[in-house]
Amino acid sequence: MENEHECIQEINSGVAPKLPVKRDHTIAASILISSIILAGTWIYTSAINAGARQAATAAVSSELQKKVLPSGGVILPVTWGDLGAKMVNAGVIDATKFEAIYQQRGFTDEYRKLLLGKDNGPVTMTEENSGYLLNLFWALGLSNKNPILEKGEMSDPKYGGAGSFASTGGWTVSKGKPMDHFSRHSFVTLTKAQQTLVDKVSKGIYRPCCGNSTHFPDCNHGMAMLGLLELMASQGVSEADMWKTALAVNSYWFPDTYVTIATYLKDRGVEWNDVDPKEILGSSYSSSQGYARIASQVEQPQQQGGGGSACGGEGAEPAAQQRSQGGCGI
Repeated sequence: MENEHECIQEINSGVAPKLPVKRDHTIAASILISSIILAGTWIYTSAINAGARQAATAAVSSELQKKVLPSGGVILPVTWGDLGAKMVNAGVIDATKFEAIYQQRGFTDEYRKLLLGKDNGPVTMTEENSGYLLNLFWALGLSNKNPILEKGEMSDPKYGGAGSFASTGGWTVSKGKPMDHFSRHSFVTLTKAQQTLVDKVSKGIYRPCCGNSTHFPDCNHGMAMLGLLELMASQGVSEADMWKTALAVNSYWFPDTYVTIATYLKDRGVEWNDVDPKEILGSSYSSSQGYARIASQVEQPQQQGGGGSACGGEGAEPAAQQRSQGGCGI
């Protein structure tokens, strides 16, 4: 009765009585369910869009791979002749040790002819043989007598001596110690003009495994490129063709790196066939620091395998199926 009396008083006083509030939980539940549905739709749509972008990126990457890494390979403008046999005879390459490395990888007739044959013609580099050619050019660059090795950064005392680098100590398939063959053999002789050309071009070719140019060949890639430059210069290859060939070779040695660079350029309206090889081989693109800057601006497709471009690892022989990139070892 007391509550009833209070209610009557509130009515009489013109104040609305306080009635019990009924909370409608169905509205809140509906809002929550709607939010979940909308969020789920957004996530699903975003996943579809992300998948579409990934597929588009992969498609572009696949097309660029065909341009950067032609399936038929690239014919290098040099004749190999009997250089392999000469290096075997001089002990730069121990044929038994060298062949043993490829027992599991596969020692093909082509490999045997390049190593021991005496009438090899022009060399064609492909994804499959790029690692093998890397090792042959490495042996040539290491052993061929050249002032770049004797008076350049490799022999600068502040770096601890030429024998302390991966390109020298890592060559484990010679007869005797690697330094027994360092700049000791005259497999390729250069005129003064040819040496000047090698000096010039070697200072402009960088590699994404480190920040050094070919003029400082402290890893296998640098030493191999030096050997190739010497061979090209000795056979009268023009400077323009040396730059062009060096870019093609670097692309096979570091496939993912140069496909990424090609993607970066395409996003900015530049086709791979139109690039300036000298510019791309420079430090802004091909050094480890330059490439890191480029890669940070490119959306990467999902990798199906393969390694990075760091100097290190178990072997210099890239596995074409996995698109791995060579380390600084045999």
